[in-house]
Amino acid sequence: MQARLDKLNKIKELNIDPFPHSCERTHNTGEVLTDFDSLKENEITINLTGRLVSLRLMGKAAFAHLQDEDSKLQIYIKRDIIGQETWQLFKLLDIGDIIGVSGKLFITRTEERTLEVSALSLLSKNLRPLPSTKEKDGQRWHEWSDKDEKYRNRSVDLIVNPDSREVFWKRSLIISEIRRFLDEQMGFIEVETPVLQPLYGGATARPFVTHHQALDRQLYLRIADELYLKRLITGGFNRVYEIAKDFRNEGLDRFHSPEFTMLECYAAYEDYKFCMKLLEDLLPQLAVSIHGSTSLKWAGHDINLSAPYKRVTMVELAREKTEIEIVNRDRDELAGELKQLGIAIEPEWGTGKLIDELFSEKIEPELIQPTFVIDYPVELSPLAKKHRKTDGLVERFELFIGGHEFANSFTELNDPIEQRLRLEEQARLRAAGDEEASPVDEAFLQSLEIGMPPTTGLGVGVDRLVMLLTGCDSIRDVILFPTLRDKHQDKPPQ
Repeated sequence: MQARLDKLNKIKELNIDPFPHSCERTHNTGEVLTDFDSLKENEITINLTGRLVSLRLMGKAAFAHLQDEDSKLQIYIKRDIIGQETWQLFKLLDIGDIIGVSGKLFITRTEERTLEVSALSLLSKNLRPLPSTKEKDGQRWHEWSDKDEKYRNRSVDLIVNPDSREVFWKRSLIISEIRRFLDEQMGFIEVETPVLQPLYGGATARPFVTHHQALDRQLYLRIADELYLKRLITGGFNRVYEIAKDFRNEGLDRFHSPEFTMLECYAAYEDYKFCMKLLEDLLPQLAVSIHGSTSLKWAGHDINLSAPYKRVTMVELAREKTEIEIVNRDRDELAGELKQLGIAIEPEWGTGKLIDELFSEKIEPELIQPTFVIDYPVELSPLAKKHRKTDGLVERFELFIGGHEFANSFTELNDPIEQRLRLEEQARLRAAGDEEASPVDEAFLQSLEIGMPPTTGLGVGVDRLVMLLTGCDSIRDVILFPTLRDKHQDKPPQ
């Protein structure tokens, strides 16, 4: 860094501003490479901006590579072309500097497409050296390979790892395609609901708590958007969705982050079968947009996202995989059966939590191809409508792919009297020690008392969906700035 600071001072002595305000560019490197033959033939002057990522000085000339947001291009700099003053500046440049260049295209004797530089300017001097990188036969390697460093220094990761840049380009495309699908094909409108909420609800999770100073009031970061979105359905918006950050005060692992992105959408006058069809239309469309095919590899599995997806009830799966009946069960009797299977349980867990743990440990990992697990016990779903045919169940499904949950949907409960009873039961569980149980939300109940039409709702974990479609094995790989433990913290604080 000191050597670069010395160079910075020498550049200033040449009366050159090392951090100018702007620079005109006519193309990016991707456009140049795509239209190279035409631009070369017509001798078009090209203005490029980007970062120096390689530099090879050869007396009074040099070759370098310029990298921008799209790709990289070789540039050729010769003293006799750019002049002595600019050559003096060029010799003070380092790998990592951001520059602007102007010139015309040619092909070298080794047949590499190249820009011959006629003018050069410094746009930002790099003071902190980048990790050294090498490339041969399309393979890249560098001294900076610690994944934890990659997450903590995302700027460096995006510069030296093209694969990381590609993941986040694809993430942006995936989210844009979801919006386009819901807006143009399904007739939804996008809305925004509060991040700071006086009560948390819409999921079973422990919230983050904060304090509003001016109001002298405790608030929560939302764990879900559900209750507010359903209030909009009551208000007369028949199809609404939100792609938003949710926050759950839980552990960190490959599939869980305390801050994550969720798609939630709600459609009036529909039931949960509507959401199954929505996913069967959306997911293949996303796969084709990203891969050109509905077949992909993820977590060691060959997965096909072509519709239709398998449908099987949770009761059938539990019976098949564990020989345990899960409907209308005595809590203590069910707990004993889980213990016999070697599943560790907590004394404050209710029946719903026990069933969820049984499913998570013994059934979920085996659901590899896209599978709708449908019709859950009522204890697991306090916001879902009772099954129209089977007592003790609700109309709910979750979509599993590669042994993990990707989506959750209900035929929504719109009976305010029954909803109040279920939320009061959740409140009792919370008072007994279940910190993930939901509180009673009077504003939501009043909305139901006004009258909410028959409605279905769907939640999709966007981060997991990006993992699937980009082949990433950790949620940290698809979140630009993931929440991490302190660098020297071996385990979470108690």
